[in-house]
Amino acid sequence: MDLTAIKAEARKAAFARRKKAYQSAGPAQSAHLSEILAGYRGVSLAGYMPIRTEISPLPAMAEAAAHGPVGVPVIQGEAMPLEFSRWEPGCALRDGPFGAKVPLDDDFFEPEIVIVPLVAFDARGGRLGYGGGFYDRTLERLRARRATLAIGFAFDAQEAGELPLEPTDQPLDMMVTESRIIEFHR
Repeated sequence: MDLTAIKAEARKAAFARRKKAYQSAGPAQSAHLSEILAGYRGVSLAGYMPIRTEISPLPAMAEAAAHGPVGVPVIQGEAMPLEFSRWEPGCALRDGPFGAKVPLDDDFFEPEIVIVPLVAFDARGGRLGYGGGFYDRTLERLRARRATLAIGFAFDAQEAGELPLEPTDQPLDMMVTESRIIEFHR
């Protein structure tokens, strides 16, 4: 079986686990994320607008927006890094690609912290995304310019024993779930 097929199987299993966790816990489980972000008040960060059964970072993002710039990803095109547009609670939104909302008016900036959505994660900071490579390209670009903290955010149930990773997959620095905070030391 080739790596593409292995990744597809891993995603399918992780989506099923995430759906079950979402149905049990609901989307708003951001207390630990708020706790982490409180230590970075005023530092520019990017979160995401949750889609489907993703855990929601919105309460933590709203708290952070009171202290500094917060953005959300805007897809620029296939195989391109993401750009992050300034977001605040209640701002006007429009439909973006893949069903995620984005700010009506683009006001791009580069965040120092990126809250990363994911399909699955492992105990070493590996992340399996949706397969487009958007976050990998984006984190690679941001990290080439300055230190950038990548915080994965997901349900505990999305943890996998081992993930099919490639050299281009960008590792997470930290993982936050509804019940714990895991720091990865590199």
